[in-house]
Parts: sequence; C-alpha cells; structure tokens
Amino acid sequence: MQTVDYVLLTYSIVITITSFLNLIRLDYWWVRIWDFPHLQLTLLAAVGLLCWFLVGHHLDGYFVIVPVGLLATLLYQGWLVYPFTPFHKKQVVRLSHKSGSNQFEENTIRLLVANVLMENTRTPEVRELADKHKPDVVLVLEANKKWQQDLIPLEANYPYRILHPLENTYGMLLYSRFPIRHQELRFLIQDDIPSIYARIELPSRQLVHFYGVHPMPPSPTEHYRSTERDAELLLVGKEARKIKGPIIVAGDLNDVAWSHTTRLFQRVSGLLDPRIGRGLYNTFHAHYFFLRWPLDHIFVTPHFQLRKILRLPNCGSDHFPMFIALTYAPDPKQMADEVPQPEYSDLEEASEKIEEAKG
Repeated sequence: MQTVDYVLLTYSIVITITSFLNLIRLDYWWVRIWDFPHLQLTLLAAVGLLCWFLVGHHLDGYFVIVPVGLLATLLYQGWLVYPFTPFHKKQVVRLSHKSGSNQFEENTIRLLVANVLMENTRTPEVRELADKHKPDVVLVLEANKKWQQDLIPLEANYPYRILHPLENTYGMLLYSRFPIRHQELRFLIQDDIPSIYARIELPSRQLVHFYGVHPMPPSPTEHYRSTERDAELLLVGKEARKIKGPIIVAGDLNDVAWSHTTRLFQRVSGLLDPRIGRGLYNTFHAHYFFLRWPLDHIFVTPHFQLRKILRLPNCGSDHFPMFIALTYAPDPKQMADEVPQPEYSDLEEASEKIEEAKG
C-alpha cells in the first residue's frame, strides 16, 4: 500500500472517532466539545470518501475502515442535521399571511436576542438594529456597565426593564415595550450566572412567560464540565412543563440545537424549536464561516405561530443576533399533537443532572 493509503486510513479513523465521541455520556469539556462541529465533520467525511474513490477504493483488510467509517459518519451527521432542513416537518407553523387583523397584531411579540461580546465597542450598531426591526423585547447578553450606559438611548422606547450588568461576560439586560407584570432575577445553579424570568403582557392582555438564559459553556477557559450548563437548562425545562400558558425561552444556551442536552431539554419542557423544518440559523462564530453552529436559541410553546425569523447582521460580536416575531394563536390540534414528550428515563436523567450540579 502507498503512503497516501495510510494517510487516508488515519484521516478516516480520526474523523470517525471524533464524530461519535459526543455519544459518550461524560460531561467533561473535551467530550462535550464534539457536540458542536457536526457540519464541519460532515464536510470532512465527504472529502475523505471522495479521496477514497480517487485513490483506488481499497477494501483490503483493515482498509475497509475507510469507507465504512466515513459513510457511517455521513449517515449519523445527516440524521442530526436533517430536522433543520426544509425537508423536515416544521415544528412551529407559520401564521397565514392573510392573518393581518388587529387581533393578531395585538397578540404578536417581536424579540431581538443579541450576545454582544462584552469587549465589543460597536454599540451604535445594536441600537440601529433595534431601530430598524422595532422589537417589542430586546435581550442583551454579555452586557457590563459600559454596555448599559451605551444603550441608555433604548430606554425611551422600552419603559419596562430588567438590568443586571456584570463584568464576568454573563450580564443581562432586558428591555420591553410591553408591561412586565412579574419579574425575577435568578441564579439557578451558579452564584455569578444570572437568568431572567418575567411575565410580559401583550397588548391583548395575554400574559407570556419569558425566560432569558445564558449558562456557562464547557470549555478549557470556562468550565471543565457541562453539568452546570445542562442543569440550568433542565431546571427551566422542568418548570416550563408545569406552566399552562404561552412560554418563550431565549438566549445563548452555549449548546447546539442537535445535542443530547438540547433535545432532552425539549422533551422535558415540551417546547418547540422554530428552526426545525427551516434552517440552522448558525449564530456562532460570526468571524469564521468555517466554524459556525447554532448557539443562540428561541424555544416556544405551541401557543405561538411564526411570523418571521431572521439571523441579523453582525455588530462586532462573535455572535450574530437573532430576531423572531411570534403571534399568540393557539391551534388546538397543534397543541395536542406537537408537544414533545419525555422518553424512557428523561425525567430521571434531568433530576440526576440537577442534583449533581447543585451538590
């Protein structure tokens, strides 16, 4: 065999192993980090298969690992990504374009979510996005006191606010045109990682339960494990399942849409992902197109129908902002058929994860 064959064999083994490492149920960052680059691994596996065809399709002995491993990788990655393509059924139905009455407008909430990067200085561009898209609610993540000061011009249009700037990259600012009838600044798992709970009143007088979250990611520079991140999401998920009214959970979850934790969160919470059936809406990393994945999320109950969802232009952060317009228009059939349900030991797993993080 030629050297190129051994290079290809080594390449395929590395790609195959890293593609399936995320299946190991360990919370260490060096395992969980492989939840993220599935699109990149898909491309690398496809390149490897193409090279295998070009160099002679060897199937001698252990060289069979090359096509089998790379093909298995492609099938697995395709299974993970398929729900976020237009070929999959949409989880959140689109509001009919004919539904333009005042009733629907009074039940519509427009949300802008922006992880602005604390060191970023391009604050005018964030204000310009708010001026252009006119969201009813703005959630700003990674905000410190300087960001709060620079965004003071927003306050003229957003009389209801929950402002908690921090210098540790986990500050949160919530601005709302609509009345906030109840609010809580929470520290669910870690004393320096806040989250927001608010009951926001639409013009129709309908109350919406809103959660703003930004848990700490597993990484060599942040936290050695994902347990705390997972537990915070699952705490919100368990609480959301008990609520009967409309819910929105939004923020930088520091997790990707296809991970085990995010899918577990959906089943535990009963919340829907508007991206399913539409696209990935990759929001991170804004500066490197080859290292992008969907890190910023908006989940909703089936009470809502979708009017618009957009990934907005970058404003100097390492994240793209997200904009979504949702209308409270419950469809009894969707409410009955589309709610994700816990499977097998999901609730037990969630409780164990929460206990481990709190212990």
